[in-house]
Amino acid sequence: MLIDTHCHLDFPDFDTDRDAVIERALEAGVGAIIVPSVTVDNVQRVLDLCAASSRFYPALGLHPCFSHDPESALTALEQALQAHRQEVVAVGEIGLDFRSGQPDVRQQESLLVAQLQLAKAHDLPVLLHAVRSHDAVLKQLRRAELPRAGIVHAFSGSEQQAREYARLGFKLGFGGACTHDRARKLQRLATELPLEWLVLETDAPDMPLQGHQGERNEPGQVAVVAAHLAALRGISLEELLTRTCANAAQVLGLDPGQS
Repeated sequence: MLIDTHCHLDFPDFDTDRDAVIERALEAGVGAIIVPSVTVDNVQRVLDLCAASSRFYPALGLHPCFSHDPESALTALEQALQAHRQEVVAVGEIGLDFRSGQPDVRQQESLLVAQLQLAKAHDLPVLLHAVRSHDAVLKQLRRAELPRAGIVHAFSGSEQQAREYARLGFKLGFGGACTHDRARKLQRLATELPLEWLVLETDAPDMPLQGHQGERNEPGQVAVVAAHLAALRGISLEELLTRTCANAAQVLGLDPGQS
């Protein structure tokens, strides 16, 4: 079975053909999809979408690249986590993004710290967005001492950073970026890091695969990511699927047999 650990299936990009996209994902062998929110405004959309299928699992969080009224957004997020604790599998998508043009770093860090505290209070793992910010994210994770770790979505850091995340119990998400010919460092990490650290994702509708630049990504493409990783590592696709599925199920508290 395939688990797409990060897919924005609720985004408007899928409004015209969402059922067909889901059908293609099922045909590709996708048995579970984690759907994270990015703002308070799409929390209910995520919850409604995931309520429609036992294959979809909601994660609720405030993305660092979106504008938020921190006080009201965090209050609304906490209320949603309390009301839907039995369905929600993680706090996310949360994190830090230090690219130019993104919100103030101090504002991002304050939002991340508050959400790590919510994850700790609700005994939930986190889905992390970390762009040019891995050391800063790791600093906050060490301070937070989460009882459950989570997944570093679209991992793009160094081997040293990967090992530090793993020491804290985190899994590393690999998706379409590792299929690109130019992504030599990422492919080396996907090949050499211990398999028990890795999970699969698409980040659909974003992060398209090699040969599909500029196109909308879909959750069914996680099957192509899996085949690419298996080839890179020189192992069978069956072994890669078994191990990455177990990794995702373990960190998110899923029961693969229910999908």
